[in-house]
Amino acid sequence: MSDQSQDLALDLSGIEKTYNKGKPSEVMVLRGATLSVKPGEVVALVAPSGAGKSTLLHIAGLLDTPDTGQVRLNGRDMNGLSDKARTEVRRADVGFIYQFHHLLPEFSALENIVIPQLANGADEATAKARAMDLLTRVGVGPRADHRPAALSGGEQQRVAFCRAMANAPRLLLADEPTGNLDPATSDQVFAALMDLVRATGLAALIATHNMELAARMDRIVRLDQGRVA
Repeated sequence: MSDQSQDLALDLSGIEKTYNKGKPSEVMVLRGATLSVKPGEVVALVAPSGAGKSTLLHIAGLLDTPDTGQVRLNGRDMNGLSDKARTEVRRADVGFIYQFHHLLPEFSALENIVIPQLANGADEATAKARAMDLLTRVGVGPRADHRPAALSGGEQQRVAFCRAMANAPRLLLADEPTGNLDPATSDQVFAALMDLVRATGLAALIATHNMELAARMDRIVRLDQGRVA
């Protein structure tokens, strides 16, 4: 293993993925995709719909496995890990943000950020303090005791960002994180996300159709015909 690989938060090499393998409906989504992200770097992943960016993010975040190729997180080889070990790495080191917030509707904003921390072994007082700090950073502190239904779309998505950051991950993966928001709200919410990422120094890979948002990141990579350009 090279020292360079050790220094990367995410290192994908030669990733291939085919769905419905061996069937008439076989679709090869990824064809040797290679991509790396350094700690503190925010990378935009741009691709047309159906190009495989969600698949790539799921493989990067250990929600799916490649047919061939290597996945390394923080210099550690993820290939061949048990499901239990993959779950532990994912819970501790990876944060996910989706286009829709997927917050638990029966819990408050604060509780939605406390729960993942408790699942990861934090005590309640520490979890609540961290949740409140994160909410305050993104401007939703005064709304901490509100349930998701009482929050605006932009507020809901900011809470989802905080939940993704709850366990202080080293890698953040986001799939169209502002895709369901109007342009003005999208701009504000994206700025909040970038502030949060910059303040924590983690690595982030953010899939987006929005070239204006992509231009505000450190680097843009394109997924085209199953390969990263």
